[in-house]
Amino acid sequence: MIKEILTDAETRMGKSVDSLRTELTKIRTGRAHPSLLDQIMVDYYGTDTPINQVANVTVEDSRTLAVAPWEKQMVAVVEKAIMNSGLGLNPSTAGNLIRIPMPPLTEERRRELVKVVKGDGENAKIAVRNIRRDANSDFKDLLKDKEISEDECRQAEDDVQKHTDKYVASVDEVVAVKEKELMEI
Repeated sequence: MIKEILTDAETRMGKSVDSLRTELTKIRTGRAHPSLLDQIMVDYYGTDTPINQVANVTVEDSRTLAVAPWEKQMVAVVEKAIMNSGLGLNPSTAGNLIRIPMPPLTEERRRELVKVVKGDGENAKIAVRNIRRDANSDFKDLLKDKEISEDECRQAEDDVQKHTDKYVASVDEVVAVKEKELMEI
């Protein structure tokens, strides 16, 4: 029973860190990356569709994305969706290809993005700690129901704390890498 609770807690903590990594890929660093456009939805014949399902998004060079819609009539629609995305991008169309230059980030904007990254990191740490709280609560319930001894409960709480420390350190590491990436020019 203890092993299942620990395994579940560790799995959920790992998913919290993975979720943070996914969230941080959406924060642009001035470098072109196809995942920057992942949240953009395009009106595809009346249905909101993710951009990567109506066009091929590639990196042309370190500061330029290339978007090639699969249908010629979708070029203008995709370009409009990128402009209206709120990402501050200005696409330019050349035939069937849309080029998106990444504007350089100002120092002020970099500092704002670092604050956002740290906030996301703190939210991930809170999620990890909540998982620890849930696991400890489960251990207390088992102890109350006399399914485990006090020593087993204490040992299980120590184990879940070790997992928590490991994943909080992992969150700190992910945040530090993203912060360094944001601050380099």
